[in-house]
Amino acid sequence: MKARTLKKNKVNVVTLGCAKNIYDSEVLMAQLKANEFEVKHEEEDSNAEIVIINTCGFIESAKQESIDMILQYADAKDQGKVDKLYVTGCLSQRYGGDLEKEIPQVDSFFGTRDLPRLLKTLKADYKSELLGERLLTTPSHFAYLKIAEGCDRPCSFCAIPLMRGKHRSTPMEQLVAQAEGLAAKGVKELLLIAQDLTYYGLDIYKKRNLDELVNKLADVEGIEWVRLHYAYPSGFPMEVIDTIKNHPNVANYLDIPLQHGSTKMLKSMRRGITREKTTELIRAIREISPEIAIRTTLIAGYPGETQEDFEEMRDWVEEMQFERLGIFTYSHEENTHAFTLEDDVPEEVKHARAEEIMALQSQISYNKNQTLVGKTIKVLIDKVEGGEFIGRTEYDSPEVDNEVRISSENEYVRIGDFVNIKITSADFYDLFGEVAE
Repeated sequence: MKARTLKKNKVNVVTLGCAKNIYDSEVLMAQLKANEFEVKHEEEDSNAEIVIINTCGFIESAKQESIDMILQYADAKDQGKVDKLYVTGCLSQRYGGDLEKEIPQVDSFFGTRDLPRLLKTLKADYKSELLGERLLTTPSHFAYLKIAEGCDRPCSFCAIPLMRGKHRSTPMEQLVAQAEGLAAKGVKELLLIAQDLTYYGLDIYKKRNLDELVNKLADVEGIEWVRLHYAYPSGFPMEVIDTIKNHPNVANYLDIPLQHGSTKMLKSMRRGITREKTTELIRAIREISPEIAIRTTLIAGYPGETQEDFEEMRDWVEEMQFERLGIFTYSHEENTHAFTLEDDVPEEVKHARAEEIMALQSQISYNKNQTLVGKTIKVLIDKVEGGEFIGRTEYDSPEVDNEVRISSENEYVRIGDFVNIKITSADFYDLFGEVAE
């Protein structure tokens, strides 16, 4: 066993999964710091006594990644490199009982709403006066703002309601206060997240209130971009598009997962919308705001998806010409409605279909990028690596979308600054440019 050189009261937080988990980890870290813990995020070669893993349980690949990470730290605990190991988040919420039996090295498992209990286990107090306070794990110029938790949608394939519970909106005044606090710390971009943005307000204000919230956030001094993620198409509040169009500091961007292009599949998925109504919605959004970049997410290989259904989706993607698109292969998740259906599309067919969609989308992306060559665009600089400064336009979200690359050999820009960049060339997903004269 390794000689113990662990640092007492030091915690290493490891985050897996989506932006909502990042937000939750940041809240946890702020609470720990207020309780005089030394807290780090995903510190390699950490000498922390305590490790907390915030897990994802959304689809099979994410679950496996979380399990692998738990096993990695369970082995580290066996070697004396870690003293206490705790697991929280979606996987823990969903499978905590089973995991306790399989991985006894974990000291305790906590669900998605167990922050006070986790803190109590660490002999820390939950400090309610820190409501909204976080230790940012993102670059200091952008931050995720979670406006609601949980989901009331009945989508057949999704286990999120099992892990996150019913939809609960955060009161508007709290969100504005959080935004003001973030802006005071130098945050320039707010990325709004929830399981479903468009449901915001229905539970506490008895109406869809996303447009009012975005208007208030856009008025926060210092916030230069507000970006919307994870909107739901059925019952979409069109006034939000007017808000995006009318505020120069609300990014011309909408992340709206549509899941499929076949009405038959959408009906089985319990999405509450048809291909035809989805098409009408996208066209209406673009008519109001022609500049908007629409990001969507699709599923390949859902139960019962025939070759004809897939071709209908592929043809629809070509017709719609989405600015940004990602696709998952279907994951058969227990305790969802879709789990009662036969998972009848072979894995190799699922992957082949996903690859075909992405090949089509890469050409769409390439063609759209070529229209930007020669233009000057406002870019937010995120980082520097490999001899290049890397930034994003208002049409791009971190990690998932296109990037703008500027040579650091001949140009100098500061991380966190907005810079006007002249685009000199483009490929399928990246733009290349130089600082405009």
